[in-house]
Amino acid sequence: MAYEGGRVMKITDGKVQWAGIEEGSKNISAVELIRYLQEVDPGSGNYVQDRQEWQQEYTVDMLLGAVKQG
Repeated sequence: MAYEGGRVMKITDGKVQWAGIEEGSKNISAVELIRYLQEVDPGSGNYVQDRQEWQQEYTVDMLLGAVKQG
């Protein structure tokens, strides 16, 4: 909850986290911010399995062709 203008307002966890990230990022580099975010939000699920599922339609030739087209 936040206090504003003489009244208590509800604030979401996401807004609290975003406010902290905005304020904290003023004094650290982008690399340090990324490392911090990796520490506080490790994510969930199985990244390797998820990546294989969404990348299965791509081939090396397709990717190289996209890079060449720029």
